[in-house]
Amino acid sequence: MATLHVLVVDDEPGIRSGINRILCNYTVSYPFMDEDFDFQLIDAGTGEEAIEVLNSQPVDVVLLDNKLPGMDGIEVLDYIKKQNFDVAVMMITSYASLDLAIKATRIGAYNFMPKPFTPQELRASIDNVTKHLFLKRMTRKMQAEGKQIRFQFLSVLSHELKSPINAVEGYLKMMQEKQFGDKVEDYDRMIDRSLTRLKGMRNLIMDLLDLTKMESGKKERKMRDVNLAEIAKLAMDTMEPYAIQRGVSMKLQVSGDPQLLADANEMEIIFNNLISNAVKYNKEGGTVDVCLCNQGPNFEIRVTDTGIGMSQDDCNKIFKDFVRIKNSKTKEITGSGLGLSITKTMVEQYNGTIKVESKPDLGTTFSLSLPRL
Repeated sequence: MATLHVLVVDDEPGIRSGINRILCNYTVSYPFMDEDFDFQLIDAGTGEEAIEVLNSQPVDVVLLDNKLPGMDGIEVLDYIKKQNFDVAVMMITSYASLDLAIKATRIGAYNFMPKPFTPQELRASIDNVTKHLFLKRMTRKMQAEGKQIRFQFLSVLSHELKSPINAVEGYLKMMQEKQFGDKVEDYDRMIDRSLTRLKGMRNLIMDLLDLTKMESGKKERKMRDVNLAEIAKLAMDTMEPYAIQRGVSMKLQVSGDPQLLADANEMEIIFNNLISNAVKYNKEGGTVDVCLCNQGPNFEIRVTDTGIGMSQDDCNKIFKDFVRIKNSKTKEITGSGLGLSITKTMVEQYNGTIKVESKPDLGTTFSLSLPRL
């Protein structure tokens, strides 16, 4: 159990004692936290007393009334910002206005809670501010330790999931309110869009799980003889509906024995990433050629498309984590920016190599070389 120190700044003794009663035995927990949090309360009746406390002892959360004798809450908030205290501030006031809310938010207030409030409202606000503080400090710790990949993990996860969740929620509310009719078929388009959004979220989560497993070294590998032609065909079959929709034709060529000692799941991830990209970034009516060649000491794989292509500068970036090429041609194409990074990591775990050759508007070829173990 970890303890957060909460400074309650209010000139009304009844408010301070009420908050103490509500939070004295309260705990907060979330699945992503290593431990639960409880709260130790500190009182201050004025802004000046609050500053003395902040300067003399650790404080994590400040519940700050704006209407105070002497210094008002905004002045205390401004002092906290200038001193760069590592605290989360929530304003509690009976006189909240839009101007005050905007000013307080700009200075650094995390949230507002109007008086009077119920115990449930206070606890819900404390839940949120605890989560905010935990994630903020965890992110800072990850950056300080040089674990930028995990910082990006949190950033991308929050950013990429927020938009589809909001979209699906919006569609469901429209359906609940029957805004477009009483029949299920009136909402076919919304259902299709929701399913597409959910598929994108699932793919992102799976990419992130693959990445974290490899980063942590906990991904188990089951090595056996696998037929790469069958795995490549499976990946092509998976993409076939989308390829047909875009008029993209796919062709598989195999030379030599397609057997390779490898982890079947890892090979499936590699082919899925390369073939899905070849279709997604292709042109209407384009082609995708997948070539497998087992000759000599290495197994060679090539995936070539006739798509939008990339500049040399973009080719140098695409194997990095969370990198997506953003331009007018790719803005409507969804992705996590992790697929090629994961592919490169997996190929290198086999002591193999991967490279890309591409020309804008002409197409792209990914070439893999895997040693025959």
